[in-house]
Amino acid sequence: MGLENCQADFPVLERLIDGQRVTYLDSAATSLKPRSVIDAMSNFYSQNGVNIHRGKYYLSEEASDSYERVRYSIAQYLGAYGNEIVFTKGTTESLNLVAYGLGLQQDDIVVGFLDSHHAQLLPWRRAANLKLVNLNSDGGIDLDHYHELLKLKPKVVVLTHCSNVSGNIAPIEEMTIAAKEACDAIVVVDAAQSMPHPHLRIDVSKIDVDFVAFSAHKMLGPTGVGCLYGKSSRLNELRPLMLGGGMVDWVDTEGSQERKIPHRFEAGTPAIASTLGFGEAINYLKRFGEKKSLEHTEELTEAIIKGAMERDYIQLLGTKSTENRCAIGSLRIKNCDDLSDIARSLSDSYGIMCRTGHMCAQPIVDEQMGDEVLRISAYIYNTTEEIERFYQSLDELVSFLGLV
Repeated sequence: MGLENCQADFPVLERLIDGQRVTYLDSAATSLKPRSVIDAMSNFYSQNGVNIHRGKYYLSEEASDSYERVRYSIAQYLGAYGNEIVFTKGTTESLNLVAYGLGLQQDDIVVGFLDSHHAQLLPWRRAANLKLVNLNSDGGIDLDHYHELLKLKPKVVVLTHCSNVSGNIAPIEEMTIAAKEACDAIVVVDAAQSMPHPHLRIDVSKIDVDFVAFSAHKMLGPTGVGCLYGKSSRLNELRPLMLGGGMVDWVDTEGSQERKIPHRFEAGTPAIASTLGFGEAINYLKRFGEKKSLEHTEELTEAIIKGAMERDYIQLLGTKSTENRCAIGSLRIKNCDDLSDIARSLSDSYGIMCRTGHMCAQPIVDEQMGDEVLRISAYIYNTTEEIERFYQSLDELVSFLGLV
């Protein structure tokens, strides 16, 4: 299946806003959903709709089997075992589960990175002594500083595979090897921005990471469901974040017996329809080869960088190379203190959807740009022509507002 033919699979792209076709450039926040994902969820509600792992009747067992097939599909996608896949509400819950479940002390050292999402900063800051790796002059990771911090013998190293503001792709295999050799640190990867791209899929049978967290809604799936991969040995040591029905084998007046992994981490009724949609999203992504995914990402990234560098009124966060970068561009517009009006005008007058703010990554945005940014982020259903149209529309707006 070619990427150039997939736009028709996304109903939202058929919408018109003020006569303009929707151009969606906020996939780093959440991706659009193809019809097959929407149909998978709708089919569950119309043809089944019952709870899982509770009843022994036909519909319940049918739903349970479908749900567990998604777990094993994700495990296969990652090169993991089925019992190493924990369903969560998303990346944020997954990372909080690990930060809480490891039972860290306040004087334990955790090494993190300045370009991380708040979900990969705040849980570790609360649980332990978080040390952040600096950025280099190009806005990438300062690997020399990383190796210096490893000398502190951290218990945990928390990596961001792809930054949601700079698009920078970290060399996680190299960094994991260094963390293991230096102090046998536990390595936790935030893969929310990388897992949506087949060419950035993490194969845990080849990279010695301990935990990987990601969300369905950034990779064509529904909101409200995500995944935590954990080595079985690590999951067996982890304390559950939530307690309740579904995560215990028995309960009496004196105590209880938790279920085996991964079910001990899945208390309560899960997002069943969303999980089935997640499975269909994985199936959809499998249609695209890694080569085509890489080529398309590089084309979009080149268009984002080129458009920014051709305009004196724009400052682009991060490196200016397509190598090891995703199609994310965080921009500052000179002489513009309120970017929200720009975003609103792009939306209402041009049908172009993008985001403003700190992108839940305020430390790097403030350090690199001094204030909020306007971010565009492209995915499999976008084209270089849409990126060019964005910049042309931006030219018109800043000229009309007298900013240039």
